[in-house]
Amino acid sequence: MRSYAIGDIHGHFDELLAAHERILADRARVGDDAAPVVHVGDLIDRGSDSAAVIDWLMLHQAADPRIIVLKGNHDRMFAMFLDDPRAHDPGLRDDLTWLDPRLGGGTTLRSFGVTEVDGRPLEDIHAEALGCVSPAQRAYMAALPTSFLHGAALFVHAGVRPGVDLHAQTETDLVWIRKGFLDNTQEHGALVVHGHTAIHEATHYGNRLNIDSSVAYGGPLSAVVIEGREAWLLTEDGRVPVARGDGAGTAQAARR
Repeated sequence: MRSYAIGDIHGHFDELLAAHERILADRARVGDDAAPVVHVGDLIDRGSDSAAVIDWLMLHQAADPRIIVLKGNHDRMFAMFLDDPRAHDPGLRDDLTWLDPRLGGGTTLRSFGVTEVDGRPLEDIHAEALGCVSPAQRAYMAALPTSFLHGAALFVHAGVRPGVDLHAQTETDLVWIRKGFLDNTQEHGALVVHGHTAIHEATHYGNRLNIDSSVAYGGPLSAVVIEGREAWLLTEDGRVPVARGDGAGTAQAARR
């Protein structure tokens, strides 16, 4: 069964559009109008156009059931902030908040029209954010699913907890896990297609496929096509086999 997938977007709207163009070109070459297009989460933060990314996905997903959008840890932190500005995601380090410049929450809020973040009282930022983010946008982000199974591929944001049934995974693991998953070589019952851990290029490790190619740090936004357990990177010149890494996930240095 064929499926398409797009890695972590992080507010890079132009790259999202370009990734969809590459998918459309592949559909035309192979004559496929049915395969889903899965976005593996982290729609927002760090890039400057998070609001545009959300609006585009909302609009096109409503019109096209083939478009699947999953929740990433950054998406969950955004939804939690809107509910309670002092809420702390259990997957996040205790010394960080979503508004820390390293995470990019302030950049996301500015894309929605919040005038200023730095140096303002948290309650003021939150009040303005509630006036800038529409109820529909807020509900959309809160309701994003955390997994999608299609054929031999399981799509999630971060990964899965090895040894735990795929239907019994916790949301926190699905959007945050690294330790215990990235270095695990066992089969998980499906090819796990994920992002979250930024690397230099999309890489297939046998039991998992990481498609976060570091667009948040100046890298490309990867779009891939998956057939069974095999995957190809989509380029302007067509399909290129996805790079291979060793089973322990040590082929490339990960960016955190």
